[in-house]
Amino acid sequence: MAKEATLQVKMDSELKEQVELLYKQMGTSFAEAVRIFARQSIEEKGMPFTMHLSASGHEDKRILGIANGQYTIPDDIDGSNDEILEMFGVK
Repeated sequence: MAKEATLQVKMDSELKEQVELLYKQMGTSFAEAVRIFARQSIEEKGMPFTMHLSASGHEDKRILGIANGQYTIPDDIDGSNDEILEMFGVK
């Protein structure tokens, strides 16, 4: 059995409460999310998402990077819910 190690991270207590609630609603824990992040980082050999300061030509747009992809998030993202559900075959 592999040895276990403890990771301590300092963060704002309100942020911690919010993220713990989020993951609880998703049926998991913040600690498990950190373990998943670590495993995915090893698999990707880097961050499991793309980080951006700004995207060229999209300075006024929010950008979300997932794995090696890059996606522009529309200001009215909730208006895209039907399209997203259809894309995943839910509708």
